[in-house]
Amino acid sequence: MATSNDNKKAIYSIFWIWLVITIVGVLISIKAPAWLMPTSASSSMHLVIETIVVFSVAAAPVAALVYATTLYALVKWRWRGDGVPPDGPNLRNNSTLTAVWIVSSTMLTIFLLIWGLAALAVDEGGGNGKNPMTVNVTGQQWAWSFTYPGTHVASNELYLPVNDKITFNVTSKDVVHGFWIVQMGVKVNANPGVSTTVSVTPNKIGTYDIRCTEICGLYHAYMVTRVHVLSDTAFAKWLSSQPSRA
Repeated sequence: MATSNDNKKAIYSIFWIWLVITIVGVLISIKAPAWLMPTSASSSMHLVIETIVVFSVAAAPVAALVYATTLYALVKWRWRGDGVPPDGPNLRNNSTLTAVWIVSSTMLTIFLLIWGLAALAVDEGGGNGKNPMTVNVTGQQWAWSFTYPGTHVASNELYLPVNDKITFNVTSKDVVHGFWIVQMGVKVNANPGVSTTVSVTPNKIGTYDIRCTEICGLYHAYMVTRVHVLSDTAFAKWLSSQPSRA
């Protein structure tokens, strides 16, 4: 039967293992998204990456406790003798550990709840103060098409002005597709017969990816296109250079 001193020794050992793993986990949580996640081209995508970092950092101590206890158990509590092994340290009834676990778990849960509600409440700002620009997005097997209300312009690649709030009206001609602008954090289903609205403000000039996120048929994997984010001047020039379509 484990003694009180054995229990304290186990707790101290697990604590130090936990501390080391927590530090490693926090460092990975902070550094990894920078090279694992796509380049951020909107404040929405920045918030997505920031949320992943915060949630990963918050989860690191919990995961570390599981790993530390498991590692210590495998090394110190593994039974190598014959017959039924004796009982291990009765950590479950340790009132101090129980109190720490309840308080820390409650605080962590409340923090993540508040963060999540705040993130949901964040409004994708109004860009440079102009009225939001609207783009109609239509998915069909197996291509995207874009029209720009107020003009007779249509395109198979998306063109947007930087720092202007864009409102997308997304629909489908046939089956369910998924409209995903990877680097802007925009992802919404394109449903046949229904127009779904989503907004974003691109804040970085460049060319980014658009993909379909729903398995929509034989050539689903090829249902990709690009979005070009241009300066206001370059976008106006592109718009005026396009042939009008009925």
